[in-house]
This record gives sequence, C-alpha cells and structure tokens, in this order.
Amino acid sequence: MPMTAAFETILLDFDRTDHVATITLNRPDQLNAFNRTMCEEVAAAWRIVKNDNAINAVVLRAAGERAFSAGLDIKTPYGQPQNVWNHEDPGELLSPKWQKMWKPVICAVHGMCTAGAFYFVNESDVVICSSDATFFDSHVSAGLVCALEPIGLMRKIGLGESLRIALMGNDERVSADTALRIGLVSEVVEPDDLWSRAHEIAATIAAKPPSATQGTVKAIWESLDKPYRVAMEQNLIYTRLGNPLGQAELAEQERDATRVAPKVR
Repeated sequence: MPMTAAFETILLDFDRTDHVATITLNRPDQLNAFNRTMCEEVAAAWRIVKNDNAINAVVLRAAGERAFSAGLDIKTPYGQPQNVWNHEDPGELLSPKWQKMWKPVICAVHGMCTAGAFYFVNESDVVICSSDATFFDSHVSAGLVCALEPIGLMRKIGLGESLRIALMGNDERVSADTALRIGLVSEVVEPDDLWSRAHEIAATIAAKPPSATQGTVKAIWESLDKPYRVAMEQNLIYTRLGNPLGQAELAEQERDATRVAPKVR
C-alpha cells in the first residue's frame, strides 16, 4: 500500500510492494521552480529514502502540466549568506549523490526543463521524458554565467552539446527527440504514460538485490572523479565488498519466492 510523507513543496510517496519511493516536485504554479524550502525538503527526502531499507529505487517527477522545473525561483530570495565566500550551491541539497544516496534514481521529465532543473537531470541514473518535453538553459539570456549545470551535463552528453545548450540560452529548445538522440534521455513516451513508465523502470530495478544496484551506482558515479586506473582498483574493492551481499540477497529472494509459490497437485 503506498504511503505518503508530508512536505510543503514536494510530495514523498512510498510503494512498499514495489520497493519504490516517488518524489514529486509540487510547486506547479511556480513551474516547480525551487526555493530554499524545496531544496531543504528534497535533501530531507533523499535522507529519508537513503535510510529506508524497504525502498530500493526512486522516481523523481513533477506536478502540473507546463513544466518539470524552471530551475531556481528568482522571484523570491534564496537567502545566501552576506559573505560571498560562504555562498552555497543549491545543487548540493538537490543532489542524491551529494547526500550519499546511492539508490537508483529514475527522473521523469515533462514540459519545460530549464536552467537549475538540470541539477535533477544531471544527478539521476535513468532519465526519460514525455514527447512534450523541451530542454534549454536560460542563464546567458538573463546575463548570467552558465557555470554549474553544464559540469554535470557534460558527463551525459559531452562538451559540444553542453556548450550549445549553455550558449544558445532561450533561443533554442532541445526537443524530446533531440534529447534522445544526444543521450540526454534514454526513452521518450507519451505524456499520459510518463509516470507509469518511470515507476515500471524503478520497480524493475528495485526487484534486483539492493546491494548490487546501490553498489553499481556508487562505483560508477565515484569513478567519474578519479583517473582510470585508480577507479578500476577502487571498484575492484567494491565488487569484493558488494558481491557477497548481493548474492546473499538474491538467494534470500529466491527462497522467499519458493515459500510463496502455490503448490501444484
């Protein structure tokens, strides 16, 4: 039975049967732009999910029809410290990886996805979108340096496509089909099918041994920050640590399946 946790700017639901949590950005009247409250609530949600042993995968989606997210809410002050050297990157709160949450995240994008919304896309493990999705970065059109979001974006689609998105600003929208072609998303579905398909992918992943899936996420993401040989050596250690755990979980799943299997006469 799905369960829900209460927040002001997001929804957090739990499907204990499928072992999937769903985070829904829930400021549709503000195009799901994030303010400090949303950033802090998303970080809290990552921590809740991280520590819930009954949850093995997460869907990240957004309410409303117009936008997945318009990025930072520029109509309200974020509340940065006066000392410029103490300014914070909102992306650290929005990021499951900064929160050391290694459960697989499936991001479902619809409508407009711009500027700081790339934080969500960049930090997810599987990204799908609906056919009405459009991606662009509005920073330079507003006279702002586009400096943070492209760092994560380059890891997904490369330097050339990231520069094009960053420099074209509001004057070019990446369609769902183009997003699929350049590898920004891995699948395009009809709008009515977006949430169900995201849940289906998450449930499929969640059914696998969690030590194996979480170890895979951790190993791959951490390797991005390391030289090739160092990453290979570290990830060999992760296989030594994670494989016995994952295989034990798989054996337990198989025993449970045998217990509940109906008897045949």
